[in-house]
Amino acid sequence: MTHLSALLDRAVRSAGDKEAVVYRDRRWTCRELSEEARRAATVLGDAGLRPGDRLAVMTYNTPASGVRGLRRLVRGRHAGAGQPQAPDGRGGRQLGRCGARIGVVDAEIGERATSADADVRWLASHPDTDAGSLRADAFEALVAQAAPWTGEPGPDGDIAQILYTSGTSGRPKGCVHTHRGIALTAVYTAATVPLHRDERFLICMPVWHASPLNNWTMSTLLLGDTVVLQREYDPRLMLETVQRERVTTVFGAPIALIAPVQTVADFAAFDLSSVRSWIYGAGPLDADTARRLMKAYGSEDFHQVYGMSGMGPVGASLSPAEQLEKAGAIGRGGMPGVDLTVVRPDGTDAGAGQTGEIWLRSDTPMVGYLDDEQATAEVFAGDWYRSGDLGRVDEDGFVTVVDRIKDVIITGGENRPAARLARPRPGTGVPAAVPAGEGRLGVPVAPRDLGARDRTALTLFASTCLPLVVAITTIGVDQKVLGRDQAAALVGAAMISVLVLPLPAMRLRAGDGRKPVSRSSAESEAWWRAVW
Repeated sequence: MTHLSALLDRAVRSAGDKEAVVYRDRRWTCRELSEEARRAATVLGDAGLRPGDRLAVMTYNTPASGVRGLRRLVRGRHAGAGQPQAPDGRGGRQLGRCGARIGVVDAEIGERATSADADVRWLASHPDTDAGSLRADAFEALVAQAAPWTGEPGPDGDIAQILYTSGTSGRPKGCVHTHRGIALTAVYTAATVPLHRDERFLICMPVWHASPLNNWTMSTLLLGDTVVLQREYDPRLMLETVQRERVTTVFGAPIALIAPVQTVADFAAFDLSSVRSWIYGAGPLDADTARRLMKAYGSEDFHQVYGMSGMGPVGASLSPAEQLEKAGAIGRGGMPGVDLTVVRPDGTDAGAGQTGEIWLRSDTPMVGYLDDEQATAEVFAGDWYRSGDLGRVDEDGFVTVVDRIKDVIITGGENRPAARLARPRPGTGVPAAVPAGEGRLGVPVAPRDLGARDRTALTLFASTCLPLVVAITTIGVDQKVLGRDQAAALVGAAMISVLVLPLPAMRLRAGDGRKPVSRSSAESEAWWRAVW
């Protein structure tokens, strides 16, 4: 039952003709999804993929991604998840490292993937093309013509997935996961929120991230429920999809929940009453922000989840009843199936008021980092996984993340190496807020015409709220991706999404090096109130 192909088999037996996947105006029942996965397994076999080979998947949130991606798991293939939105060559480097022989790529991404220096045979997916208009060699056309594979899967200890993560250094590392580990991740996740047998779960965060794929897509399929796919995150589209599909559960980074309130003028006109659970991860919410979101969404059912890609991901959770009283904390102890402790430098467990590294233990950990024995040895202490997060324990046993052992900045739910973010932009002499070339929602980006008042407010806010801060003193973004007011709101929201504690930080200035600047929390609160 812990082989991932069993998820499909069980769904067919328990919920055969129930809706399993929704993508735009297309729908698949559990039975149709299983049948299509087996036909896709035949296509991949005919393309030359053999048990133990590695398949690259570079798509958006479409049926060719994590959901229909179960096809490669049916026949015991390893899957390497690429990053279709990476503009800086990370996808190509990941392909080279994972050793994929066959790849499924969204046609829109095609050139970025096929131009990478990797010996991969690509099958192009055209998820938005009508069946009658598909090219004969399109992945969907090949699947439609194939006979279902009728073989049996291998043992649940086989490798199922190589999931890339930025980790603590910013250098992508491949987390190697087994069928059993991912299946147990789904089980523990479903028990944590908890999920019900009538869920309609919106997947709007990138499905090539650990949590949308292994936590939420897999757990929803485990229960025989419905996965609603949104191709890419967009605030208005998220609201429209929730309303149209009567979504019951939504997961996103904090910015994904904040942005609709900030940027959609007619937010209040949307009917979001179907949603039972608003789940967020990759960063905390302070009490004031949580209170404002609860009011905006008309719900107190907010859940925070904390986990590490190397663990499935599993970790800890903060329930709706704890959102305000314990705002900022990740929870007390581990989620179901997980043990969590905070370890001091001397190896003893941290007590109330003490700080140490967060360690996790479960049945879900990765086998190790792909082709990196040293990094694997460093991250494990026996059967404990060392998270690299520093946590402080309060008097009630709740743990709050206060820093990273290595410096990274989380933007829009993704880890970015601080050194790269602090690198001056070409021709500006000032620190970049994001890696060169990025201008996507959820990353702190603003146009050149951001006013001096807003620029100053951003600097004050950033100087108090990031463990390692790149304070924006001059905007050096070449492209104008947002209007002034929208940019101010989104940059502030993105900063909030990475908030750990309002710690004094180093402010980076152009031309005069690093000078320590201490700002009061009152100044940052004034900026936050101005944004709202």
